[in-house]
Amino acid sequence: MKKMKRLVALLLSVVMVCSMLTGCGSKKEDYITLTVYSQLANYSGEMQGWFAQILKDKFGVVVNLIPDSEGVYDTRMEDGDLGDIVVFGSDDAKYQQAIQAGMLLDWEEDNLVQEYGPYIWEHMQDALNKNKQVSAAKDADGNIIGEADTIYGFGHGVASSSDSHDAFFYTWDIRWDLYQQLGHPEVKDLDDLMSVLKQMKEICPTDDNGKPTYAMSLWPDWDGNYVMYVKAMATAYYGYDEFGFGHYNVTNGEYYDALAADSPYLEMLAWFNELYREGLLDPDSMTQTYTDMIEKVQNGGVFFSIFNYAGSLAYNKSEHYSQNKIMETLVPEEACPIVGGLSTLGGNRVWTIGSKTQYPELCMEIINWLCTPEGRLTMDYGPKGLCWDYDENGKTYFTEFGKQCDEDRNTMMPEEWGGASFNDGAFQVNNQTWAAMDINPESGEPYDKQFWASTQVPGGRCDAEADWRAFTGCETVNECLEKGNYSVDVPTTYAEREKTDALKTKWEQVATCLKDYSWRAIYAETEEEFQKIVNEMRGKAMSYGYNECVAWSREEAAIKNALQAPLR
Repeated sequence: MKKMKRLVALLLSVVMVCSMLTGCGSKKEDYITLTVYSQLANYSGEMQGWFAQILKDKFGVVVNLIPDSEGVYDTRMEDGDLGDIVVFGSDDAKYQQAIQAGMLLDWEEDNLVQEYGPYIWEHMQDALNKNKQVSAAKDADGNIIGEADTIYGFGHGVASSSDSHDAFFYTWDIRWDLYQQLGHPEVKDLDDLMSVLKQMKEICPTDDNGKPTYAMSLWPDWDGNYVMYVKAMATAYYGYDEFGFGHYNVTNGEYYDALAADSPYLEMLAWFNELYREGLLDPDSMTQTYTDMIEKVQNGGVFFSIFNYAGSLAYNKSEHYSQNKIMETLVPEEACPIVGGLSTLGGNRVWTIGSKTQYPELCMEIINWLCTPEGRLTMDYGPKGLCWDYDENGKTYFTEFGKQCDEDRNTMMPEEWGGASFNDGAFQVNNQTWAAMDINPESGEPYDKQFWASTQVPGGRCDAEADWRAFTGCETVNECLEKGNYSVDVPTTYAEREKTDALKTKWEQVATCLKDYSWRAIYAETEEEFQKIVNEMRGKAMSYGYNECVAWSREEAAIKNALQAPLR
């Protein structure tokens, strides 16, 4: 980055601001356009609505957002420009390639982060230092070569302390009003859960719109190395994290091959097949989108989800509270859900700035604002003053309009805030700065609305919620889950090594095989057919190089365990 380039950019910014403030008595809409390439985004094009309006008003910019669809990364790398602000979904191979190709900006060159990211520099030193370690060149065994002295950004979900864990999102949400009607039957394991779900189907065969109900509804949008919901079920039940083509035990570093006999993955695959054969799995699961699934949850068509976002957070709205219908946590006694440890190091979804940007200071100022308490809350809950604010005691609360937006994200925003719905105008980059459970220094409360003093309702919002509290002896979901077994995935500086081209080819073939055959296995009509499909899947995967992929995954697990063990 040349100082002359920065000076030119600064002059352009001054000219732009001046043009906005002058003219024939009216504001001229003349903004700088920044390209934000985010591997986490689901939106493409110029951002619209309330968050876009905030960026215009605060920084004089419009954002052209580019998601990571097929071939986008390679094309932008070939063109030599990833974008102005660049958000990586992981600090693994693609991130490392971008560094090696000189595509990312050194945040300390000319004191960029010190001068234009002062909040980051003051409060996120551990996360910045982690980025130095992750970004450094490494040998084949993952050892750093030379000095780790360059900052290219920081990872998501930073915390001000490493003494706690994040909020649980594997919350095992079930229709509690139906569970209450059934007399709270015991749920020790997955067999008991299956029995309860069958009974729920019997007493509630149709949803709010008269359509058939199901115990669970899946979606394929987020499948990666294998079927996402199947691997996540193992994570929620055993506390093992997804890792390559298998699972990693975060408590002792053991690795479980996905296709080994009696593996956690195959165990859960068989459970979903049984769910299907019992008529309890939504038959659209293999072909529908995430949006389709959420709509069914909101209409009362789904009884159970291991995820809060596909369970209670989607279902528990005023209309259902008024009908005494809610989803609440019911964890099988033998389950051990995983939760991420809070860490000052942050996670692996990295905020960076492209090396070819003409506006490095502006990019840094925007990322810095997103790290302030106001920026962090605005990303989730809308504009301060309009949607949320602090009360006379300094505690966070929703305005009446903010409550409406939180309840129904299709609520239309005022024209001065960009119009459109709250949802359409939301922050579309899809990355965090501070962890939701980290403490907002301005209020002394977590950023997560679930834990604000203002959102607590003594006694419960309906009889079913009061019953859940009486049954569990808890006021909150986190309190309930902390009473049982759970595992904590302690953050480290671990970053996945780059695969060879030959391994990448085999990996893609194996992943496609596992996804295709796993879905076929879920829809098997008999146990015999299920086992036949699993055997075919194992044979095909082996022919594509599955064993080499698993060997590489085991090596990676050993590297992560070496870093994690001293911190447990």
